[in-house]
Amino acid sequence: MSTHKNKLWLRWSAANALSEVFGLGATFAAIALLLPKIERQQTAGILLAFAVSVVCGAIEATVVGLAQWWAMRPWFPQIRRSDWWRATLIGALLGYAIGYLPSALLHIRATTQTPIAEPPQWVTLLLAAGLGIVAGAVLSFAQWWVLRNKVRSARLWVPANMLAWAVGMPVIFWGMDLAFSMTTTSQRVCIIGGTLLVTGAIVGVIHGRFLMVLSQVK
Repeated sequence: MSTHKNKLWLRWSAANALSEVFGLGATFAAIALLLPKIERQQTAGILLAFAVSVVCGAIEATVVGLAQWWAMRPWFPQIRRSDWWRATLIGALLGYAIGYLPSALLHIRATTQTPIAEPPQWVTLLLAAGLGIVAGAVLSFAQWWVLRNKVRSARLWVPANMLAWAVGMPVIFWGMDLAFSMTTTSQRVCIIGGTLLVTGAIVGVIHGRFLMVLSQVK
């Protein structure tokens, strides 16, 4: 593996790690501040909370999309910043809609019926991996649309993201579960920040490896 390829991989992985900390962290913070006030309104509040959660995904999409474009720019000068940001935004909004819909439906059920018992952690993590596969496909489809006529082997981008998020999503679920078992806010913030950093790095390392193939760097 050449030094030039290593530079792309490291730059991409670092950009993903840091942008997930700030982008996803800011998204979670916005959701955490807004949702408790909205969800008190029963079913209407839950539906509104779902909409707010999806819209807040634009924060992560903007930070991650711009960071990714910066990382890939020297190797992919044919990709415009506005195109990559727009594709990332579309994928993120659809991904958030898919990701938050089951939770919204369960909350609505809990207001009208007996709440469903929480499954064992291994089941939750397995479901998170499945969610990651679906979310990875959704998140990357619009990006693939940007790449398809400009980059050779662009078809690899969607399965690359599916694999990356199949690994990354369980890490987020595990980290969040651990964070909310803590007793102080500072502990929770540190664990959530660390979880997002590790998740971003893992995801970036995995689909960054595929990006190296797409770059056709010799």
